[in-house]
Amino acid sequence: MEIGKIPTEVLKEVIFSNIKHRRSEVLVRPNIGEDCAVVDFGDYVCVMSTDPITGAIKDIGSLAIHISCNDIASSGVEPLGIMLTIMAPPNTTKEDLSYVMAEANKAAASINVEIIGGHTEITDAVNRMIISATAIGRQLKSKLVLSEGAKIEDAVFMTKHVGLEGVAIIARDLEEKLKDKISYDIIKSAQEFSKDISVVKEGILASSVGVHSMHDVTEGGIFGALWELAEASGLGIEVYEDNINIREETMQICKLFSINPMRLISSGVMVITVSQDKKDLMVEAFNSKGMDITEIGKVIKEGRIVVKGDKLIDLEPPYVDELYKAFEG
Repeated sequence: MEIGKIPTEVLKEVIFSNIKHRRSEVLVRPNIGEDCAVVDFGDYVCVMSTDPITGAIKDIGSLAIHISCNDIASSGVEPLGIMLTIMAPPNTTKEDLSYVMAEANKAAASINVEIIGGHTEITDAVNRMIISATAIGRQLKSKLVLSEGAKIEDAVFMTKHVGLEGVAIIARDLEEKLKDKISYDIIKSAQEFSKDISVVKEGILASSVGVHSMHDVTEGGIFGALWELAEASGLGIEVYEDNINIREETMQICKLFSINPMRLISSGVMVITVSQDKKDLMVEAFNSKGMDITEIGKVIKEGRIVVKGDKLIDLEPPYVDELYKAFEG
C-alpha cells in the first residue's frame, strides 16, 4: 500500500468492519470525516481524538500537540488534557527528548492544555522519532458540533490559507534544498506558517456562533477535508476553487515540487458550514478577532464538484497526501 492515510474504501472494508462490539455510552464512533470519539457523561460528553506525527522531522513536539487538539476543536470543544506516546530510535539522546518535550510544553501552554500522561520508549522498530498524541476535552452535550451536521444550503467557509502545514514542513525540513531555488524571504515566511497550526480559537469561536459542522484540514488537503465533510453528512458540496485563499509562498513552493496545494496537508485550516442566516454573524465574529475566514462554497443535496473558472470538476476522496512528493528520492 502507498504511504499515507489508508484509502477510504480500505478503511470501511478492513478497519471499520472489524469494530463490532458496542457500548451504549459511546455516542460517536469511527466514521469517514469524523475525527473524534464522543462518550456520554450525562449533561456533558467526553470528546477524544488521537493522531501521530509521521510526515515531519522538525517541530514534532509542537505539531503533536496542535494536530490532536485541532480535532477536538472541530467539535467546538476546548481541549483540557493531552497524552503523548513517544517512540524513538536507539540513537536518540537525552537532549533530543528534552528538546521535543520543551516544544510540546510550549505548544500546550499556548492553548491552555495540560500534558497529563503518556509513554516514552526507545525502540529499534522505528528509524526516526514518532509521536502519537491523544487529546481529551469536555463539552455540554447540547453544544457539540460534528462533521456530520452539515445541512443543505449551508455556506461553506475556510479559515486561514490552504497548504499551511505542508508548506511549513517543507520550508523547515528542506531549507537547504530550497535555498538555491526560492528567495530566502519566501522560505523564512513559509517557515513561520508553523506558528498558525492551531485552530482551537477558531473552533471555539465558530461553535459560539452556532455552526452546523466543522472539520480540520489534515492529510489530503482542503479538497480531501471538504469531501470527508460531505461524506460524513451524506450530502453533496459545491466548491469554488477561485475563492480558496492561497499565499504566494505556498504557490512558489508547491510549483517547485509539482504539488497540488489543494491536496496538501493543511492543519491550521478549518472548514465550517453554517446556515445562510448566520453566515454574516460568523464573518463579523471572526473579523472582530482578527481571524481570516473566507466563503468557498455551499452544501447541496447531492454531487461533489469543484467549480474552477467555467469548468466543473469532480471532487474526489482523499488519497496520498501531496507532501510526500517533496521528500521523494
